[in-house]
Amino acid sequence: MASTVTWDSLRDLAGFRAQNGCAISLYLDLDPSNTPTAAETATRVNALIDEVERSEAARRPELSHEQKEGLRKDVQRLRDYFEQEFERDGTLGLAVFCASLDNLWAPLALSARVSDMVKVNRNLYLAPLVSLVGRGEGALVVFVGRERGDLLRLRGGRLEEIVEQTDETPGRHDQGGWSQARYQRHIEKLVHDHLKEVADHVDQSMRRLRGPRLIVVASEETRSEFEDVLSNEARKAIIGWTTAEAHATPADLLELVQPLLESWRGEQETEAVERWKEEAGRNARASSGWGPTLEAASDGRVDLLLVQEGADHEAWECPACGRVGIEGGACPLDGTQMEHRDDGLDLAVHQTLAHGGTVLALSQRQDLEPVQGIGALLRF
Repeated sequence: MASTVTWDSLRDLAGFRAQNGCAISLYLDLDPSNTPTAAETATRVNALIDEVERSEAARRPELSHEQKEGLRKDVQRLRDYFEQEFERDGTLGLAVFCASLDNLWAPLALSARVSDMVKVNRNLYLAPLVSLVGRGEGALVVFVGRERGDLLRLRGGRLEEIVEQTDETPGRHDQGGWSQARYQRHIEKLVHDHLKEVADHVDQSMRRLRGPRLIVVASEETRSEFEDVLSNEARKAIIGWTTAEAHATPADLLELVQPLLESWRGEQETEAVERWKEEAGRNARASSGWGPTLEAASDGRVDLLLVQEGADHEAWECPACGRVGIEGGACPLDGTQMEHRDDGLDLAVHQTLAHGGTVLALSQRQDLEPVQGIGALLRF
């Protein structure tokens, strides 16, 4: 089962820094179109693990004997994991974070594909995970009818049922001696009570899950009735309505709601980009390009980091205080010699998350291309 990647979990990972040894970040693409067989998976896994031993970080002369031993143990732990524990189970990607001398072992099955990659450093390499957050993960889907009320949550690329509410409405043969009008009012009261109970389940789940987005699957007839019994908070959380066959499965529903989630994500991108263009146009709370954005991220000023998918740039990092920039030399804060990094995006992501900001990887808008694919909305 794929893991749910959230901003909280990313911040936890971003807060890790190896104190005693090196940290390994390994990413594996498990999309069946690229890796259809177990044999091909094993070949690519072995190639990635071999890269750990050949990495520049693993061959640094200043590594102590203990650190070199720790790295060798991590390499063996990775090999053992893939030979004895790893289960593909339909996941599309995998991330494994490993640093035995600092008590870290964290494999994450992912709901989307990632490119094969391995990094060895003090920090964990997190840039590939950014695009997995905010694509509707954690959204609620309510499939509601006059008798049925199922509440499902999007988790790990699948819809999981969390509430099933079925209330049978009596048939005509149960009418007995009731008048038609009285009997019809009775039926409508039962339907109203059923819809209200489903709406209550929605409210409870939204409070427990801290305000997820909501998609409602209902017939046109049921839609207005159900909307009337929803709370204001639930109505505001709705990002789309659709209809489905009465016996639709969770897989069927997922196929129906994915376009709504993508449309919602597109709207989020448009809103963020337009805000950035407005702020940047009047030289206000926005940064454009790698130099100003890395500086703002280091200062804790980035509220929302905007990055074009695929964008990256070389950068420099202070090994003492962690400040990052576009140029090398002495750190402007403590004078320590800055170290070269080829993954400036990951540095920007770490600094943004560490100071409480979030990141939006743009997949539908290309507005950042003139500024090398990166910009930010700033707090100050």
